[in-house]
Amino acid sequence: MGGSYEERASRLDGAKVWTLTLPEGAVHPVLPDGCMDLIWIGGRLLVAGPDTRTEPPTATGGEVAGIRFAPGTAPALLGVPAHELRDRRVPLAGLWPGDRVRELTERVAEAADPATALEDIALSRAAGTAPPDPAMRAVAARLDDGRTVAETARSVGLGARQLHRRSLDAFGYGPKTLARVLRLQRALALVRAGTPYAEAAVAAGCADQAHLAREMRDLAGITLTAYLAAP
Repeated sequence: MGGSYEERASRLDGAKVWTLTLPEGAVHPVLPDGCMDLIWIGGRLLVAGPDTRTEPPTATGGEVAGIRFAPGTAPALLGVPAHELRDRRVPLAGLWPGDRVRELTERVAEAADPATALEDIALSRAAGTAPPDPAMRAVAARLDDGRTVAETARSVGLGARQLHRRSLDAFGYGPKTLARVLRLQRALALVRAGTPYAEAAVAAGCADQAHLAREMRDLAGITLTAYLAAP
């Protein structure tokens, strides 16, 4: 039996607040999406860094809540470059002072809605920190629109090396990897909506269905058919 997943737009610009409920023994692998999350799971606060591959589930069964930050926005909130968290799940106490994290952990544990409590933490943090790099947010938006890396670099006035360096800090990896991840997510959204594989591949920016299949294998580690068959 599958679990249930719900999400909504956050009051924090570009973010999504989500909850996931899984029956015992069920798993929920996480595909790369260009984002980072603050997660409440098993009574702990964790940060999920940007993924370059499908990650195994953080837990099997139970309730999980989180806030998913738009690409390029989490490093300013967390105070750490994204590449330091690439393909990692890190306790928030490893990034912020222990006393502060204990206070936040108690607050979320006592909340009627842990997801909203996480959102409040993010909003409070955003009010006291510098905003995300606007150039990197523009980069993410252009790549998600299907622009090439070269076109994106020109549009934001950055050279290739500078764009790569700043992308590592903002996204956890270079712009080419981010473009691939976002293209895969576009294709998956179309497939989930019922678009045939070949049409979804071309509409998302792949050369053809075989190209999409290779990207699924390389980034997700599963086939489209297996992905759609999963609970």
